[in-house]
Amino acid sequence: MTRRQHKKRPTLAEIKAEWPPTVDVPTAGEAFGLSRSYSYELVARGEFPARVDRFGSRYVAYTESIIRKLSATD
Repeated sequence: MTRRQHKKRPTLAEIKAEWPPTVDVPTAGEAFGLSRSYSYELVARGEFPARVDRFGSRYVAYTESIIRKLSATD
């Protein structure tokens, strides 16, 4: 049995320097320390901490919104 590896939470500097303008919900959730399933649950309730839009069956989160939210909590 293998233990599930947890990804390291990205720093604000890494997000600013390396992330594209939009990311998928699980990636955005990592920035806030959220699991994939909880991130989607928050999106469904309209409570995700950053701006998320739906395009067809895909949700995207805006990196600028993530940066603003994380900057406000510093």
